[in-house]
Amino acid sequence: MPVIIRPSEPRDISAIQQLYSCPKAQAGTLQLPLPSLSLWEKRMNHLPENTFSLVADENNVIVGQLGFHVSENQRRRHVGEFGMAVHDDHVGKGVGSKLVEKVIDLADNWLNLRRIELTVYCDNEAAIALYKKFGFGVEGTAIGYAFRNGRYVNAHYMARSNPSL
Repeated sequence: MPVIIRPSEPRDISAIQQLYSCPKAQAGTLQLPLPSLSLWEKRMNHLPENTFSLVADENNVIVGQLGFHVSENQRRRHVGEFGMAVHDDHVGKGVGSKLVEKVIDLADNWLNLRRIELTVYCDNEAAIALYKKFGFGVEGTAIGYAFRNGRYVNAHYMARSNPSL
């Protein structure tokens, strides 16, 4: 069955919580271990304005999630930023590509955004390759960006500009 990218629904919250409990998904994001269902319910039921939550649904199983936020700052309304995770059992199967394709379509063709930004850990080579495949480039590196598994890790700032604007 093909992976379908769609908006997240309240019925997906438990699956999203489980997704971010996976070791690889957790290591690639800013999520903490042992995320509670109530934390995710609060987070997903109260999304900020200009925020989109997409899920990758494979036969009614959530295999990926992407959160996309359009800046509310007057001078940065041309910019969106996203973070995402793919279930550990589905890494390398095209789920991330489908999520990124959908957010680029949303940004370029519907929201009239000029720029998409993201942050990715420097040791997440698969994610960096994925983003580069879609035209994102490294614009800088943050040293000691986050504390993960007992040590500080660096992250790249990456961005993609809409080539048609």
